[in-house]
Amino acid sequence: MSEYLDFNKADCKNCYRCLRNCPVKAIRVESGQARVIEDRCILCGHCVNVCPQNAKRVHSGLDTVKRLLSSDADVIVSLAPSFVSSFSVDNFDVMRAALKQLGFSEAEETAIGANCVTAEYDALLKSGKYKNLITTACPSIVRMVREYYPEAIEFLAPVDSPMVAHAKLIKKRAPHAKVVFIGPCIAKKREADESGVVDGVLTFEELKTMLSEKGIDLASVAPEHISEEEAAANKAKFYPINRGIIKSFDSFTDGYEYLSVDGVKRCREVLEDIGSLNGFFLELNACEFACVNGPCSTLEENDAIRSTAAIRHYAGKSLSGKESAHVDYKGVDISAVYSPIKEGGRPVSEYEIEKILKMTNKFKPEDELNCGACGYSTCREKAWAVANGYADVEMCLPYMRERAETMSYEIIHNSPNGIVLLDGDYRILDINAKARELYGIDGQVSLKGENAFDWFNPTEFIVAAQSGNQVHTAELQIDKTGKYVELSVTALKDHNVYFGIMKDISSEVENDNQLRALTEKTLETTDEVIKKQMRVAQEIASLLGETTAETKVALLKLKKTLAENGGIKENGDKK
Repeated sequence: MSEYLDFNKADCKNCYRCLRNCPVKAIRVESGQARVIEDRCILCGHCVNVCPQNAKRVHSGLDTVKRLLSSDADVIVSLAPSFVSSFSVDNFDVMRAALKQLGFSEAEETAIGANCVTAEYDALLKSGKYKNLITTACPSIVRMVREYYPEAIEFLAPVDSPMVAHAKLIKKRAPHAKVVFIGPCIAKKREADESGVVDGVLTFEELKTMLSEKGIDLASVAPEHISEEEAAANKAKFYPINRGIIKSFDSFTDGYEYLSVDGVKRCREVLEDIGSLNGFFLELNACEFACVNGPCSTLEENDAIRSTAAIRHYAGKSLSGKESAHVDYKGVDISAVYSPIKEGGRPVSEYEIEKILKMTNKFKPEDELNCGACGYSTCREKAWAVANGYADVEMCLPYMRERAETMSYEIIHNSPNGIVLLDGDYRILDINAKARELYGIDGQVSLKGENAFDWFNPTEFIVAAQSGNQVHTAELQIDKTGKYVELSVTALKDHNVYFGIMKDISSEVENDNQLRALTEKTLETTDEVIKKQMRVAQEIASLLGETTAETKVALLKLKKTLAENGGIKENGDKK
């Protein structure tokens, strides 16, 4: 999703944490790499915040905004009231002055648009036309309803979000101006693109970057005079906190229960049951603690409560015991129409589901653990994702663990070599049948957890532990069985485990012994022969003359015989 989220493939460690935390499972895991599925994503930002490797990042809007600032157009900021918590500044005058130093021509609070939105909510409730009414201030919630709960679209208030409403107000009086929204929300980037009236979006993190680049310290910025509109008491400044929209009402319409729900999980529970509800005004926020805890705020971890208190103080200060003023938006259409978005993914048959389940040894309902380790709530949900290309079969961690353990067991216990695993205290973690045979240990006795000293001599394991070498190899004879083995011990020091492989070399040693005995016998025999030959040589020396004469006579007789049998004269001619 290059438009809103950037993905760094090299950093993904295949941990599935993003998938487990994605409320709509808009993550595709392919070849061990997690990617966001754009047409399923609601841009809640959970995957960005939970990724331990920072593999997912919000796509920066800085270049777009800087291009706007370098143009000839007036660029006006719509600033979310939650700036109070992210910048520890409770004075909008200061923020306006700082934004002007960055090059913006003007800055206003988004609460101006929120004020108009609340007025529309109130009018809709008073009309009595709605069984239930869901707020549309949170773009992640709106997207989720449109894509995943289309049956609830009829309950969405047909009203723009405060950001869009405020942008329309600005462009009503300054048609050629460019509007940049600044807040803690990722989803506002897509909402701005779809709105046609918001020209750029910065997160608070990006604004912080801009201030740093310009060397602007908010603590030293002198405040600017604000307009009467900004100075007016405005209950809509409560919008960023839980029940903030409800607090912006001057009065409540009879027949409705005003309920605030935050966090995607709880919001989904409400939407799943929306058909059975009657007479509810539902303030739904994707972020826990609402917008103050947005994914791109600059809050310290677990600081949402203090931030909520800060916004309460800020919004309350603007009221100062006065009635909330209302913005005149006459002539500005802030109505909205929300249509369904077709959810990605094709229907999957029961046959396909069962086929995929069988790939991970799930043949019966009781085999479906529904452990959620893969990120999906159920094994069947994950099978659906596999069928749609959103997930890999191997993402089933219990199956992969079982397979790994099975393979390890088969390798260890069917190896022709003896295998022994000891922990750092020389307790037996595992030992196969061949090792038992070589050590002369009964195959029926369970040795796991037993002290190796009680069953065999672990000297070579101790040497491996104490030496600086990763692998220690030695040849030794087992006292109990008399077997000769070549023992290689690998020290897995990071895991505090010692892995021994024993090769039975008894036959080789026996052959070597036999060869050695034969060689010795041959040498003894050779020595006797040499001695005998020496004696014969001495005797030959004294009898050489006689022996030579006798040999000559014999050879002549042989020549004559051959010549006669071959029909050849002694001179070589044929007879």
